[in-house]
Order: sequence, then structure tokens, then C-alpha cells
Amino acid sequence: MESHDVSQYTGYLIRRAQQAHVAAWQREVSSEITSVQFGVMNVLSQSPGASQTELCARLDLDRSTIADLVARLERRGILERVRDASDKRRNVLHLTEAGAAELDALLPKVARVDHVLTDGLDAEDRVTLRRILTVMLESPSVEALRGDPMR
Repeated sequence: MESHDVSQYTGYLIRRAQQAHVAAWQREVSSEITSVQFGVMNVLSQSPGASQTELCARLDLDRSTIADLVARLERRGILERVRDASDKRRNVLHLTEAGAAELDALLPKVARVDHVLTDGLDAEDRVTLRRILTVMLESPSVEALRGDPMR
């Protein structure tokens, strides 16, 4: 059986990059607020009154994951659910004052994580890395995975 250098596999490198991201996040940002929770907070800051369905689409997460994230952030007083005035069946989400303050405190720390992860790259390589990752994630084969029931 032929052996292969695992560092030649994209998935291996992505997994290692994710491990580095988690370690940097916990060291530089928070062991309480995850990067995904930060994503929810950031979306709600940009789009107050977004629904859980809108969060699913914006963050590319499934409904049960978003429901869990929203419940946790609501318990911590970071966001609140409010009945939509025009559609009583729908809840809309807003950051609380405490949530907005927490987001403001997190933003420079998140920027530091980005710096830690890309410190070995020059400005052009940082742009190239983000472009390549974006193209990869928008490719038809990766987009098709979004319909995967195991997701």
C-alpha cells in the first residue's frame, strides 16, 4: 500500500488551520463566546431584527444549531427574541445593550486572531488566501454539500 504525505491533502490543511483558529480564539478572544456566537452577534449588529432563518442563511448553519446558539446567547443576556409586529408567528432577534457592548469589546480581539493566523503572510497573500477560500466555498461541489442531511 502506497503512503501519502497528509500535508498534500486540502482537508488536512483546513483541519489544521481550524485547530489553529480555535486555539488563537480561546487565547486572544474568549473561552466563553465562540467564533460562531460572535458571528451571530455580528450579523445582528448589521441586521437588527433578523430572524433565525436569516441567521441560518447568512452564517451557513442549520436550524437546530442556530436555535441552540440563540438560546444560549439569550440566556446570557446578549440578545433578545421579540415577536415580529407584522407576523406574530415569527420571532426577530436584537442584540441587547449588553450584547452590543460585548461585541464592541470583542471586535479588536477578533482582529488580533486574524493577525495571528495570517502573520506569516504579506498583505497580497492575505487577500489571495481569502479569495481562494471564498472561491472554494462557493464552488458547485462544495455548495452541493449544503444539502447534505449529515450537515
